[in-house]
Amino acid sequence: DAVEANVRAALEHDVPCVVGTSGWDPAPLGAAAAEKGLPLLVVPNFALGAVLMMRLAAEAARYLPRAEIVELHGEAKKDAPSGTAKATAEALGGVPVHSVRLPGLVAHQEVLFGGDGQLLTIRHDAFSREAYVPGVLLALERLGTAGERARPLLAGPQREAGLGLAGAGAGRGGR
Repeated sequence: DAVEANVRAALEHDVPCVVGTSGWDPAPLGAAAAEKGLPLLVVPNFALGAVLMMRLAAEAARYLPRAEIVELHGEAKKDAPSGTAKATAEALGGVPVHSVRLPGLVAHQEVLFGGDGQLLTIRHDAFSREAYVPGVLLALERLGTAGERARPLLAGPQREAGLGLAGAGAGRGGR
C-alpha cells in the first residue's frame, strides 16, 4: 500500500523512481510515469547474484526444461511467492514455485532442473541486506540513462542488460 502512494507522490513531483518492492502491480503507475516522461524502474532483485541466477536458469532451461523453484524468506515477508520467484518462473514458462517463510532467513532461491538420472540446482543466497547495495547503486545510475531514453517502465534489470550484466534474460523479487 505504501509503495503505491510513495511512487504516486514522487511522480506528481516529477521525481524518477526506483522500486524494489514486490507484491504490487506497477502497471498503472507505469502509465502515469509514461505520461510525464519519467522513468519508473521496477527491479525484481537488486542482488547481482540473483540476476546471475535468473540468467543461468534461463540458459539451463534450454537443455533441461523440467524445473521447479523453491524460494525461502524471513517470516516477515508478506508476499509469497516472492517477486524474484514469480519473475524467474515466468521466464521459465510458468514453472511451479514453492515458498517457505521462517525466522532466521533473509532471501534464498533455488531453481531445480530435473532430467533423466540427474538434477541441476542453481541457487542464490542473500545472507544480509548488504547483498543489495551494488544493485541499488547500479539501478540509480540506470535511472538517469532511462530518463534520457524516455523509458517509463522497466520490468526489471534483467531486461535492461541485467543491472549491468550484458545479455541477461528476464527477472523480479524483492523485499
